[in-house]
Amino acid sequence: MTGLVALLDDVALLARAAAASVDDIGAAAARASAKAAGIVVDDAAVTPQYVRGLAARRELPIIRRIAVGSLRNKLLILLPAVLLLSQFVPVLLTPILMLGGVYLCYEGAEKVWHRLRRHPDTPADQKPELPDEKTIVSGAIRTDFILSAEIMVIALKEVVAEPFISRAVTLTVVAVGITALVYGAVALIVKMDDVGLRLAEVPRPAVARFGRGLVKAMPGLLAALTVVGTAAMLWVGGHILLVGADDLGLHVFYDAVHYAEEAAAAATGAVGPVVAWLVNTVASAILGLVVGAAVVLVMSLIRRRKAHPASQTATH
Repeated sequence: MTGLVALLDDVALLARAAAASVDDIGAAAARASAKAAGIVVDDAAVTPQYVRGLAARRELPIIRRIAVGSLRNKLLILLPAVLLLSQFVPVLLTPILMLGGVYLCYEGAEKVWHRLRRHPDTPADQKPELPDEKTIVSGAIRTDFILSAEIMVIALKEVVAEPFISRAVTLTVVAVGITALVYGAVALIVKMDDVGLRLAEVPRPAVARFGRGLVKAMPGLLAALTVVGTAAMLWVGGHILLVGADDLGLHVFYDAVHYAEEAAAAATGAVGPVVAWLVNTVASAILGLVVGAAVVLVMSLIRRRKAHPASQTATH
């Protein structure tokens, strides 16, 4: 009987340890997901653009294919890669994260540049030819790969000191949870107009009015998501570069922003923490825009250089 009681005590102890471990993993996953929030917003803002102009019945199937590709990116490619890096060459994590940050800055700055440019010779009612679904899905998954890599590396840096198994489980939870969150939100966004049309047909005036409001709100919502996505790219990319440079020993930019944060917080009293966060966010976005603009300039010069010999050959 004593042996049975001891065995039950051991089982209870293991159960408590397992529960504590699950709680720890859940807390770590929550912290890691919060750190990647900017990229999650960007991902959710960018994806609806891939199904604009397509038949309504094809929107959800395409989003589902992109979501499956995103999950495959995270679990089959990125998860093993970041775990191996963290185990054997953790020194490479910061440079890799900064490369992704530069890419985000470039993408954001390029969107700003295209927004500022004007093409008066292009008719306003001319619609671009839509690519086929396979091209749409493959392009979306390629873009998602970069964003997913940033999410996984950011999440990893939050749990890099944890044991290997805890790291693996936490990152798996982050990968599945963020993918479900992002593409669930995207599915709701792209079907909002269809829901609005259905509600507009309901005989109850209040419901019909709400449905018409949803339909009217969709263009503005998509435009706002584009702005939010671009801002998130610049903010997240700039912040990654700011922190990464500090980690690598270049402290001047981080110290300057940190000093500005402290000064703003001290000058604004009760709302100091919010103002300090805004200062950091704006500074990160400005850094992201500057770095991104430099990369856009370099890329455009490279494209012109490549195109110039071809034009010369065509003239001879």
